[in-house]
Amino acid sequence: MATPQTRPEFFELHNGSKSPRPFSDGEYENRLSALRQRMSADGVSAVLLTSMQNVAYYSGFLYCSFGRPYACVVTGQDCITISANIDMGQPWRRSYGENLIYTDWKRDNFWRAVRHALGDAGQIGIEGDHLTLAGRRKLDAIVNPAMVKDMSEGMMDIRMVKSEEEIRLIRGGARIADLGGEAIRDAIRPGAREIDIAMAGRDAMERAIAEHYPDSEIRDTWVWFQSGINTDGAHNPVTTRALEHGDILSLNTFPMISGYYTALERTLFVGDVDAASLKIWQANVEAHELGLSLIRPGVRCSDICAAMNEHFAALELLRYRTFGYGHSFGLLSHYYGREAGLELREDIDTVLVPGMVRYLQNSPAKQVPA
Repeated sequence: MATPQTRPEFFELHNGSKSPRPFSDGEYENRLSALRQRMSADGVSAVLLTSMQNVAYYSGFLYCSFGRPYACVVTGQDCITISANIDMGQPWRRSYGENLIYTDWKRDNFWRAVRHALGDAGQIGIEGDHLTLAGRRKLDAIVNPAMVKDMSEGMMDIRMVKSEEEIRLIRGGARIADLGGEAIRDAIRPGAREIDIAMAGRDAMERAIAEHYPDSEIRDTWVWFQSGINTDGAHNPVTTRALEHGDILSLNTFPMISGYYTALERTLFVGDVDAASLKIWQANVEAHELGLSLIRPGVRCSDICAAMNEHFAALELLRYRTFGYGHSFGLLSHYYGREAGLELREDIDTVLVPGMVRYLQNSPAKQVPA
C-alpha cells in the first residue's frame, strides 16, 4: 500500500479505530440494500454519490468540502468514501466501509481515485441535481463510463421514508430544539440584540447535543432569530438590531445532530401584541391545526396545501402567503439535502406513507402591508 511520503495520486490510511456512527451497521446495510435494488432496476453497476446528504446517508461521513470535491462510490459489494488529503484519517474513522484519500500533488487526482473505486463498472448512476457540468466533463474524460444515469430523484425517494433509528434521532433533535427555544424566550427583553438572543439558543442546543450525543461531531447547529422589519424574510440572517416593545419576533432553532435537521419555529411579540397582528396570528394557528388534522397516510401533499389555501382565501389572506407550509426533517440543512418531494406545495403530489417525517409550520409567513 502506498504511503503519503511517496506522493501518490491516492492512498488508504487507517489512523486509529472506527468512530461510533450515528446508526447501527444494520441500518447502513439496509440503506445500501435499498440503493442496490434501485441500481439493479435502473441498470447501473455502481453509483457515484457527490452530495453531502447522500454521502452521509450511505456512509455516515458528513464531509466539509471547503472547495474540494468529495464522493462515495457504491458498487454491488463495496461502499467507499473518497476524501481530500487535508482530512487525513477522519473520513475513514467516520465511514461505514472503506475510504480513499486523494492528494493535491496532481490535478484531477480526485477523479483518478473515483475511477479506481468504480473498478470495471461501465454503467454509472450519478446525482444529476448535484454533479456540476464541469464534474460531468471530468467523469466522461477520465472515467469514460459506457452509460450514465441520473438517480437523484430515486435516492431522494429512499431518504424520504425514515427508519425507526432515524425517527428516534429526529425525536431527540426536536427535544433539543425546544431547549433552544426556551433559552431564547428567557433572553427576550426590550434592548436585547438579536445576535445575543440567538447565541443563547445556539449555546443551549450545543450543550445538550454534547451531553446526549457525545459520540457525534458538533457542527452546524444554528438559530434564525429576527425582529421587527427583519421578520419579512424567513431566512434573513441574524443582526445586531435591538428589540423594541411591540416588536414581532420570529424564533427558529435548528439543532444539527450528525447531519440531521429538526426545527422549532414560533412567532412571538415583545410585550403587547396589537389587535391586527393577533388576528393574523390566530388565522395561522387555525391553519396549523387544520393541516395537522389532514396529515395521514394516503393523503397527497398538494391536497393538504389546497385545503390550507382555502382556509386563508376565506379570510382574504391567501394573497399575502410567501412560501409553502413546511418540509421534511432528516439529513438536510440550509445548504444541503432538502427533500423537495415532501414539501406542502401546490406542485408536490407525493402521497404520504408511514415513515415519512415532515413538519407543518405553525406560522405560515404572510407579508401584510402596514
